[in-house]
Amino acid sequence: MIDVRIKGDGIYAPGSSISNNELKTLAKIDFDSDKLENKLGIKNRHIARLRNINESTADFAEKSVRSAIEDAELKPEDIDLFIVATDTPEYISPSTAVLVQGRIQGKEQNAMAFDINASCAGFVTAFDTGARILSSNPFIKNAVITGVYNMPAFIRDDDVFGLSIFADGAGTIVLQNNSPLPSEYITGNFITDGTQWDYIGIYSGGSKQTVTPEILANNEYGLQSLKPMPGDRNTKLWPSLIKSLLHNGNTNIENVDHVIFTQINRSVIKEVMGILKLPMEKTTTVMDKYGYTGSACIPMAFYHAVKDKIIKRGDTIMFVASGAGLSVGSNLFRY
Repeated sequence: MIDVRIKGDGIYAPGSSISNNELKTLAKIDFDSDKLENKLGIKNRHIARLRNINESTADFAEKSVRSAIEDAELKPEDIDLFIVATDTPEYISPSTAVLVQGRIQGKEQNAMAFDINASCAGFVTAFDTGARILSSNPFIKNAVITGVYNMPAFIRDDDVFGLSIFADGAGTIVLQNNSPLPSEYITGNFITDGTQWDYIGIYSGGSKQTVTPEILANNEYGLQSLKPMPGDRNTKLWPSLIKSLLHNGNTNIENVDHVIFTQINRSVIKEVMGILKLPMEKTTTVMDKYGYTGSACIPMAFYHAVKDKIIKRGDTIMFVASGAGLSVGSNLFRY
């Protein structure tokens, strides 16, 4: 167990909300909105490019970080560690976290900043990493952990699936060590299968396949779905992952007050909650407000659960996330 607490949190989504019906008009696409709403739970989202808002990943991250620092009643110079979890970075290099540090603190400072890319499991990976750095380095007192997503910037105009599912957003927590409250990071648990790298991703723009006129002409850029994702993947993975997480944390499911999952499919969340024998009141879903925001979706759902007083100080919380690659991760902590 690690003596840290979540001191504050904040979120950001660009522009006004876009409903399914408005999305069809703005993006000039058509899709089954009833299926999207009833199965996945997606009704609205925020997409900067469709609102003609000139913002991208670093802007989203910066605004959520500022909100979280204010909520924690800290000053920018109080932050010693910046971690940004994203697979849609501002640049390949330098890191988005470095840009955020520069914007927030405005100068050279004794602070650490780096990105984590574990696709949509990035935030839970960053949370675990940040908690462990705080526990081992006495000179790092406060950290901001941000999950941010700007997948719409990588979606081609003819990709109906991508445009209807993916959206922009960011969520940040402020971690503080030596907590005076009964708060702690208990443990994390992770699963990786790199043989599944070729299902969905952004495959052009790195060193393997640079963007060329030929790549653009062949539509081999941006978000690409190379193989269909198994529909039952999370219903099979999440219960076993949670079982191991609880074992590692020396507790059981009855002691968990709230669970927040990757926010891509409400039907899957409902099925997994049934497997766990937990009521839906013990989870929070926000895909109806924000669509799917990748590594930002868990901190965004957590933010709403805290502000709506569904999650209270002292509660035991689980985060469970899946991402392409395959990367799956979880956190267990006392808020």
